[in-house]
Amino acid sequence: MNAMNQKGHLSRRNLLKFGAGVVGTGALTAGLGSKLVFPDKAVAQNDMTPDQALQSLMDGNQRFVKGKRENPHQNMARLTEVAKGQKPFASILGCADSRFPSEIIFDQGFGDLFVCRVAGNLATPEEIGSLEFGSLVLGSKVIMVIGHEKCGAVDATIKGAQVPGQIASLLDAIRPALERSSNQTGDKLENAVKANVLYQIEKLKASPVISQLIEEDKVKVVGGYYDLDSGIVTMVS
Repeated sequence: MNAMNQKGHLSRRNLLKFGAGVVGTGALTAGLGSKLVFPDKAVAQNDMTPDQALQSLMDGNQRFVKGKRENPHQNMARLTEVAKGQKPFASILGCADSRFPSEIIFDQGFGDLFVCRVAGNLATPEEIGSLEFGSLVLGSKVIMVIGHEKCGAVDATIKGAQVPGQIASLLDAIRPALERSSNQTGDKLENAVKANVLYQIEKLKASPVISQLIEEDKVKVVGGYYDLDSGIVTMVS
């Protein structure tokens, strides 16, 4: 077994031992100090396949766009149900932009989506670790990285903006993706946003935990692009 596979099995085993005792993410901190012996399996799995999970996301977006939202899992009964434990069917790595609320645009509710948001939808170590947890422990079947129209972080990177504080770290993380779209025709910003989505997907797939789940057909990692004007999510590949 090569070093990467060993690392992958180790990471997965450690996450499982830690995560199996955590019923919800609210118990995460408490779980760090726990002396419980956890079973070597994920605590929460759902019955969807990765393809079914992706289809459920896209179906929800179609309902949203057509003005036929069902607003599922948004009542007090669902709130009480998921307070006891969660098993989201999908994970979202999206931008922190206020115009991009995942549960609304995908017509989902409490406990359906495991959402990570950061400007530029970046796969930072913290975001990757969160998504590893969401898939391996909580049972999410699809991870969608979504960029969006008129992304300010990507636009600032293209323009080489001089920014204060830690904002610069966001632009540094996006910059490698720009080279991939530099020779493409069409809208420069849209091309760059989509190239950034694909770049962040590559970083996710480099995770030993996520790559092993992909190999076992337990998780699918895909890209999306959200149109602010229409509300439509299209696939990026």
